[in-house]
Amino acid sequence: MTPGRESVLRATSLVGLPVVSIATGEDIAEIRDVIYDAGSHALVGFTLNKRGFLAGRLKDTLGTDQVAAIGNDAVMVSTDAAVSEAADAAEVLERPKDSAQVIGNRVVSTGGDELGEVVGVILTTGQQPSAVGYEVARVGGEGSVFVPISAQMSLSNENLILPAESTEFIRDDLAGFGAAVTEFRNRTIGSDGRTADRSDTNPTSGLAADVDQDEYQTGADR
Repeated sequence: MTPGRESVLRATSLVGLPVVSIATGEDIAEIRDVIYDAGSHALVGFTLNKRGFLAGRLKDTLGTDQVAAIGNDAVMVSTDAAVSEAADAAEVLERPKDSAQVIGNRVVSTGGDELGEVVGVILTTGQQPSAVGYEVARVGGEGSVFVPISAQMSLSNENLILPAESTEFIRDDLAGFGAAVTEFRNRTIGSDGRTADRSDTNPTSGLAADVDQDEYQTGADR
């Protein structure tokens, strides 16, 4: 990874990757769906498939807090016990279809400009994977752009409002977006590790999200 740049990938690229136990070296599952809570702009976890000739859906799920690392070729966990029965998982993983999806939302800046439509979620790789951006198909179908996730984003059933602070970090290529994410985090997160309070200047503060648990799913089960 280039110094000063986040390594990022599309959430869809994780579908089908093996889940590998570091303790045993075995492939214990593969990623079926990526579960994303758009209400909090957070990666929640994964639903799983079995591996091998008789592959099919597993009841087990994998929460993000149980992931040791995400790479381009595998999702790593410490032990086989990292996967858990859906009954023991977070509610959003138990019933991944219960909420509306962020995919398809229109993206509008606080300046009143429509950027396009959300078509994907962008994740970081490594030992602390997280959702850091959205892929947005431009209005008119002229390719796509990548926008960083901000704590000041407002979400409804139809629109995702992009705060002014984020617009300068929009990029039209995924490689360049990794560097923009790093710069955006350095700009908006203080030395104490908390997101800077911009409620006095950000015009989106006070806009309440209308969706508490809006999920994004990738893979076969949507």
